[in-house]
Amino acid sequence: MAMPPPALEFSNVTLIFDDVVALDNVSFRVYPGDSLVVLGVAGSGKSVMLKLSLGLLRPDAGEIYLFGEQITSIGEQELFAIRRRVGMVFQESALFDSLTVAENVGYPLVNQPGGPPPDEVLEECVREALRFVELEPAIDKLPSELSGGMRRRVAIARAIVSQPPLVLYDSPTAGLDPITAHTIMTLVLKERDTANVASVLVTHRLQNGHLLANFRYDPASAEVMPAGQNGGRSQTRFLVLQKGRVVFDGDQQELSRQQGSYVGKFAMKPR
Repeated sequence: MAMPPPALEFSNVTLIFDDVVALDNVSFRVYPGDSLVVLGVAGSGKSVMLKLSLGLLRPDAGEIYLFGEQITSIGEQELFAIRRRVGMVFQESALFDSLTVAENVGYPLVNQPGGPPPDEVLEECVREALRFVELEPAIDKLPSELSGGMRRRVAIARAIVSQPPLVLYDSPTAGLDPITAHTIMTLVLKERDTANVASVLVTHRLQNGHLLANFRYDPASAEVMPAGQNGGRSQTRFLVLQKGRVVFDGDQQELSRQQGSYVGKFAMKPR
């Protein structure tokens, strides 16, 4: 069978702000069901990469593709239609404080081209997304009534409510305690492995990349288990950025062999 096109592809992408190079000749591909873990110190270009992936920024050179369609030179209306197929989990959740959990999660559906779906369809889609993150009982609450971890789970529900084939995560576990962070990453695994979703994860937590690379979510048992067990598969690659340049692109074993360098700071030994 022919391999499907990458959900996301950067081809020699460069972006410059006021003579400062934000990204320099960056290339990578992420296929359906696979994960890309993006590492790097603050200011290395990680969040800029996500904005380019959504078409919120346009590169100065190179091309970006979503689901095989080139988005670097198309019009805003065409881009809007393609962007709807991408879920985004923003850093610190970015929920609307004045909207309920239900209204936050349903926002992408209410504001889609052609108008919102019928009320009963909208409610069921919202409830299904909240059940996925185990927060349906909080449907009528305001974000101020939720813990930090619960707000992140609502943000994930909002990102997946339209069932996008690609989800971008901008530091989804930042500032959370280890137990809550593990819960969030379990949801990332669950979304990837139950719906064959391509995932791009910007993170400062090496444990997050370790989990994506070495574990998978088994829908039959509703449990997280070692990757490869019972026939499961997914590919996780690591991209390390330094001053906008890719200084490492490889799997976890290759990353773990990097010692005594900038890349070595992000090396993880399999546990």
